Amino acid sequence: MNRHELALKKLHEGTVIPANPLALDENRKFDEKRQRAVCRYYLDSGVGGLAVAVHTTQFEIRDPEYNLLEPVLRVAKDEAAKYEEATGKVIVMVAGACGPKEQAVKEALLAKSLGYDAVLLSPGGLNHLSEEELIERTRAVAEVMPVIGFYLQTAVGGRHFTYDYWTKIAEIPGVVAIKAAPFNRYYTYDVVRAVAMSSRRDEITLYTGNDDNIVLDLITTYRFEIDGKTYEKGFIGGLLGHWSVWTKKAVELFEKCKAVRGMSEIPAEILTLAAEVTDTNAVFFDTANDFKGCIAGLHEVLRRQGIFKGTWCLNPDEKMSQGQAEEIDRIYKAYPHLNDDEFIKANLDRWLAD
Repeated sequence: MNRHELALKKLHEGTVIPANPLALDENRKFDEKRQRAVCRYYLDSGVGGLAVAVHTTQFEIRDPEYNLLEPVLRVAKDEAAKYEEATGKVIVMVAGACGPKEQAVKEALLAKSLGYDAVLLSPGGLNHLSEEELIERTRAVAEVMPVIGFYLQTAVGGRHFTYDYWTKIAEIPGVVAIKAAPFNRYYTYDVVRAVAMSSRRDEITLYTGNDDNIVLDLITTYRFEIDGKTYEKGFIGGLLGHWSVWTKKAVELFEKCKAVRGMSEIPAEILTLAAEVTDTNAVFFDTANDFKGCIAGLHEVLRRQGIFKGTWCLNPDEKMSQGQAEEIDRIYKAYPHLNDDEFIKANLDRWLAD
C-alpha cells in the first residue's frame, strides 16, 4: 500500500484525531511557530491523525482579509510528514471543506494537492439548501477525494437532518466515514442506524464528534434486528475539538475505551470517567453560555500550558465568557488525572524550537 492507502486504512480502523486550533499572536496574526508547536504536541501525544481547517481552526481563515486556509493546511501537513519520516508511522490528514458546492470542491482540490487524505465536509451555513442539494454537493466532493460526512450541532451552525438523508449519504461511493456531532442522542442514532442498514456498512467508519458524550459513544455497540438479521455498528474513532487539549490523556482514554468495547460488563470506573470528561467539556466549550467561548476556552488551556501565547481569535468577539476561567480552574482541581501538563512541560522547549 502507498501512504494514502495506509492512511485510509488507519482511518477505517479507528483512531484519535484532534481538531487543530489556530495559533495567533497579540495582533491576531498567524503565529506559525506556535502552530507548528501545537501540531508537534499532538503528534508526540500519539494521535493517529490531524483535522485542520475545521470549526476549531476558525472558519474565518477562509476570509480574503486573512487568507490563512492554505498556510494552516500546509504547516500541519509539513509537521505530519516530518513525523512520518522520523517514526515510520502514518498520520491521517483530514482537511475541512466548507461552503456551497463550488467552494467545497475547490477546497477539496487544494487539500488533495497538499497531500491530505480526506475532507471533513461541513454543512455549516448552508441551511438554505435542501437535503438533496447537500447530497449532490457530497457526491461532487467525493469525486475529488474521500469524504467524511458531518452531522454538525445546531449551536455552531449545523442543522437537523432526516434519517433518509443519512441513508443516501451512506450510499455515496467515496464517503469513507461519518462524524456524528449533533450533541443529540436521537440524531446520533439516526446516523448509526442509517450506516448499519447501508450496503456500504463495512466501508464506512463512524467517528464521534459528540464532545458531550465521548466515552459512551466509544464503548457502545448499536444492534439492529431487521427481518431476522442482526446488524451491529458503533463508533470506533473520535474527531473532536475537545481532544485539541489534554491530548496525551485523550489518547490514553481512547485506548481504555477500545479495551472495554464489546465487553458484557463495563467497569464502573469507565462510566465515572465518562461523566468527568463530559464535565470538562462543558467548561471547555462554554455550554453555560451556549458555546460562545468554545474556541477561546480551548485556547486558554493551551495558553496555561505554554503552547499558545493567548486566547485570541480572528473574530474579536470570539472570546471567553465571564466565569469560564474560574470554571477551568475548577476542573483542573477536580480532575487532575485528565490533564497532561507535565508531559507538555517536559517537551515544550523542543516543540517551540525552530
